[in-house]
Amino acid sequence: MTRMLSRLHRRDWLLFIAGMVFIAAQVGFSLKIPDYMQAITRLVKTPDSPMSEIYANGGWMLACAGGAIASAIIASWFSMRLASSFSRELRADLYDHVESFSMGEIDEFSTASLITRTTNDVTQIQNFLSKGLQHMVKAPFMVVWALIKLSGSSWKWTVMTVAAVAVMSGVILFMTLYAHPRLRKRQAFTDDLSRDLRENLTGIRVIRAYNAEQYQEQKFEQADTVLTVNERKAHHAMSFMRPVIKLVNNLLMVGIYVVGASLIVQADAGMRLAIFSDMIVYTSYAAILIQAFMDMNMAFNQYPRAAVSAERILQVLDRETDVKDGSGAEMHGSGKLEFRHVSFCYPGARENVLHDISFTAEPGSTVAIIGATGSGKSTLVSLIPRLYDAGSGEVLLDGADIRKMKLADLHDRIGYASQRAILLTGTVRSNVEYGDNGRGKPGEEGVRRALEIAQASSFVSEMDGGLDASISRGGTNVSGGQKQRLSIARAVAWKPEIYVFDDSFSALDYETDRALRQALRRETAGITTILVAQRIGTIRDADRILVLDRGRIVGEGTHAQLMKSCSVYQEIARTQLSQEELA
Repeated sequence: MTRMLSRLHRRDWLLFIAGMVFIAAQVGFSLKIPDYMQAITRLVKTPDSPMSEIYANGGWMLACAGGAIASAIIASWFSMRLASSFSRELRADLYDHVESFSMGEIDEFSTASLITRTTNDVTQIQNFLSKGLQHMVKAPFMVVWALIKLSGSSWKWTVMTVAAVAVMSGVILFMTLYAHPRLRKRQAFTDDLSRDLRENLTGIRVIRAYNAEQYQEQKFEQADTVLTVNERKAHHAMSFMRPVIKLVNNLLMVGIYVVGASLIVQADAGMRLAIFSDMIVYTSYAAILIQAFMDMNMAFNQYPRAAVSAERILQVLDRETDVKDGSGAEMHGSGKLEFRHVSFCYPGARENVLHDISFTAEPGSTVAIIGATGSGKSTLVSLIPRLYDAGSGEVLLDGADIRKMKLADLHDRIGYASQRAILLTGTVRSNVEYGDNGRGKPGEEGVRRALEIAQASSFVSEMDGGLDASISRGGTNVSGGQKQRLSIARAVAWKPEIYVFDDSFSALDYETDRALRQALRRETAGITTILVAQRIGTIRDADRILVLDRGRIVGEGTHAQLMKSCSVYQEIARTQLSQEELA
């Protein structure tokens, strides 16, 4: 938590210091009230006491009460301001840092955990700064000042107070040893619950198709039960705290009055008034002492949650991405792509997924990649935009290692259509011209051109609103083939130097597939195209075809050459082509 607080900016520290000043003022005003109460009690019990003195002390007591209230309100305002501004900056830092992560870091933390850390964990920090930190600072002030005021009174009152403090300290120690470890586990269990909920919502079609609702309910119920049992044990212990402190408070008050009555009975007539006024003051300070322990308990209840959340947030902020921004290599702009002896292993895996991959894609050429499921096709093309970095070897663009390029410059030169077509909430227009690569928006003409190349103009024109037709979250209001075509249009719209199509034609019918490839060939002269596909019909016209098998290139050439020389390609062809096509 100390490291988290060290991230406070100068303005945040000013808010913190101002809040502490008003908390100290609140404590000072509150602890002056019993002194005026003692004076009023003596004046009332003393015959012929002037009313002006009683009114004066009463006025000062009311002024202290008003000052305490005003100080508490101002201190809370500063604390809330500090908590809200710091949590806003913390969320922004987390978001920016996660945006720089490669797929390796995202896989390491998991999407569900990153969402929980950016939302729930930041909220825990915010709650602690707004309330817990205020109690943690105020309680020691109140305890020390109250104990100073209580010292020098009857030894019997002192013994009872020490016993009450010992009991309350024991309860807080129990909370620290029993409840706090369970509160620390809460966030990890919340991650598991978020993961199950996210999987259920994103996979609802598959779940319903397989009648797996009950199975998913059991998974969710199991994670929910683990979280609930942990929370129940922690909160049962926490709920035990307040009644115990209340009981100790009441017993202490009764003891003070019993001892006070005994002392008054045994004292001389002249001392009884002093003892009675001391008893009134003592009960007030004892109540303040008890309240300080209750505030301390509230702070201790919030601290472990905030500490765990701070640790989880710092794990993300401290994690440096493996894909670092380059220094900025000189770029020539032709679009020549080259792999030199590239091998790759996923983080945490033992064996390489790719082994010694070498090939060159010249500007204006189409290089297709085909292979069985799991052969490494998508992994290979994910190295081009640096979603991952190659483990060994080099990926070169126009002769420069892409690891030396600025990521923004590299992505500016690549039009990428992923294996899973991703559409974002908005319109057709906003999805096609998504982002800003520094060249300015492609405009309506550019969007329409991209849609025509992607064979999407016909269905877009039929949608209500045309280019401004609504696209729901995840593109659930369009079909799989339509999503792929809009994804391809997005890659085309920015006129990049390299196209990377990662099996993004798989949901298209053969006629649309052929028309789209013809349009791309006509409109993309001089642009390097990397095309991953499962269908031979999609890649047979490519200038060069790479055949992958278990992460290795086992065949390279044109369709005709591979039909003669590559057994793996021949096997794929036999499963897809007719006898006439094979002949």
